[in-house]
Amino acid sequence: MKATFNKYILNFKRPSGTSRGVMTTKETWFIKLESEHKLGVGECGILRGLSIDDRPDYEDKLQWTCENINLGLKVLLNALEEFPSIQLGLETAFKSLASLDQFQLFPSAFTKDFDSIPINGLVWMGNEDFMRAQIKDKINSGFDCIKLKIGAIDFHAELDILKSIRKEFSVSDIELRVDANGAFSPNDALEKLKQLSEYQLHSIEQPIKPGQFEVMAELCEVTPLPIALDEELIGIFSIEDKQKLLKTIKPHYIILKPSLVGGFAGSQQWIDIAEDLNIKWWITSALESNIGLNAIAQWTYTLKNTMPQGLGTGSLFTNNFDSPLMVKNGTLHYDKNENWNFNL
Repeated sequence: MKATFNKYILNFKRPSGTSRGVMTTKETWFIKLESEHKLGVGECGILRGLSIDDRPDYEDKLQWTCENINLGLKVLLNALEEFPSIQLGLETAFKSLASLDQFQLFPSAFTKDFDSIPINGLVWMGNEDFMRAQIKDKINSGFDCIKLKIGAIDFHAELDILKSIRKEFSVSDIELRVDANGAFSPNDALEKLKQLSEYQLHSIEQPIKPGQFEVMAELCEVTPLPIALDEELIGIFSIEDKQKLLKTIKPHYIILKPSLVGGFAGSQQWIDIAEDLNIKWWITSALESNIGLNAIAQWTYTLKNTMPQGLGTGSLFTNNFDSPLMVKNGTLHYDKNENWNFNL
């Protein structure tokens, strides 16, 4: 078996803002496996400043992985524990190589276009007019679950946006999620959660920065608004540490980005632990191209989680790869009439 990798820069259609800054490009890498005239491909996507494997030796580790590909998937996944995005790329590439169709990784009613995946519509940070325009677009496009990035503009302006949505749309019309990306301080987080809860939100992701276990545990205990952990899960590798984190903080939800938390195997560990503790969960992509999004979406469908998932990021880039993945009326479809265009 031969393995190679390529770097690829995804360009955003317009700058996309979070509380950690504004993104205009996104780096990603593709691992290709070749064996007996078959080709397998997987995506290794890191998020600069967030991924635990955003390290100077990242490409060196990709090179090592390709040079040692004949060790096999299991050995490589163990060796790459600190490189979750490479783990996901490898899992996908091996699955792709073994499949009759390199892009049909988890055949199901989803890949046959008999069924779809409910997803949330993502509203990026920006000025108030821009955020309102995005919300209007998502509602007009048929989304009944909207996720807003908050924490970058004036908090009261964000509250006004939520208030205006709730004036027009009830909880039964639109489910609202917010993602603070750790923007609140421990001192004012509870007060902000109280104000946000007035608008009957589904949940808030990561209200304070990760690593403050005791503060987050206290927030989860007294919050009037369900809390979901996201960044908090990054860099937690062992089953024992995962159990300790969830038992200590006791969140209402966890949100799993396979590229950030150990691929499919690492995500499944989190799911198993969460379900044992009666903690709910959903899956989110991490700004991968359609190659990574396809793998994550197909795997997610097999989990049979009926909550809206965070898989609507395929249309963000000007130079994404044409694929059968289509968003229609707030759901992700695999349109069999559309073809892949992946040449790299």
